[in-house]
Amino acid sequence: MLENLSKIFDYTLIHSTIRAATPILFAALSACLTQQANILNVGTEGVMLCSAFIAVAISYLTGSWILAVLAAIVVGVIISWVIGVAHLKYNADVFAVGTVINMLALAVTKFLLNEWLGTTGSFYSQEVKPLPQIKIGFLSKNPVLNSLFNNYSVFELVGIVMVFALWYLLFKTVWGLRVRSVGLNPMAAETAGINVYKTKFRVVLMSGVLGGLAGAHLSLGYSNLFVENMTNGRGFMGVAAMFFGGMNPIFAWIGTLLFGFADTIGSRLQAYGLASQFILMIPYIATIVVLTISLIIGKKKKEREKSSLL
Repeated sequence: MLENLSKIFDYTLIHSTIRAATPILFAALSACLTQQANILNVGTEGVMLCSAFIAVAISYLTGSWILAVLAAIVVGVIISWVIGVAHLKYNADVFAVGTVINMLALAVTKFLLNEWLGTTGSFYSQEVKPLPQIKIGFLSKNPVLNSLFNNYSVFELVGIVMVFALWYLLFKTVWGLRVRSVGLNPMAAETAGINVYKTKFRVVLMSGVLGGLAGAHLSLGYSNLFVENMTNGRGFMGVAAMFFGGMNPIFAWIGTLLFGFADTIGSRLQAYGLASQFILMIPYIATIVVLTISLIIGKKKKEREKSSLL
């Protein structure tokens, strides 16, 4: 028993956790950005799925991962533009719009997988160029250092950098102050001369960039193929991590690491005979746990604020 536990909880768990958390991280950053402007963008799941498909398709057709990532970003921005127009211009409920986008993404990617790539279920080819990996030669001689610092997909490192970059933009710049003011009190922001509509629309488009990166990494970095519904709720996990972090990118990152840890442990337990049905439950159980923790923290914070006012 102890021997099995040592194999599950070894030093390779760190790399595996970061790897599993990265697609969720980009979704969480996208959710943090829009939520600061008071827009609950649940359509990130659909953005990720469409971007994941187009990344694989373009990488396969052109042999270029750079073009694939750019195409994924373009698709993410286009879908986010649709969400922005529906919600901000025509006052459609953003949750309903996001739900429609998610359902449409499932159908569209399934259709294009069949009609464009000529297969069903999944698509894999050696001609699909994955995202490059970071490898430092002299570290590869040591198995521990090699696992901890080598063979990361480029987006796994970019994601960590973007956590702190987005935190700085939101909380240390004038632009971030305007975004947060639009989310907190749009009437006051309008009075101060901030164009609420344009600010929110730009934020939605920027979230599309992050959603596109999430999808591209999922299909070309985390894996090297496309599978129907391969997001498997990761967009919603990103939203849950956002709530866990209180719209703060750094704390949301911690939430995504919890999801990555749960996913990694589940995969390793399956090798020891744990039922696959239970393994499939783990991400959703983790989502419930993370949301419960965030609700408890939020409730205690409100109680402290209320007591300080009294």
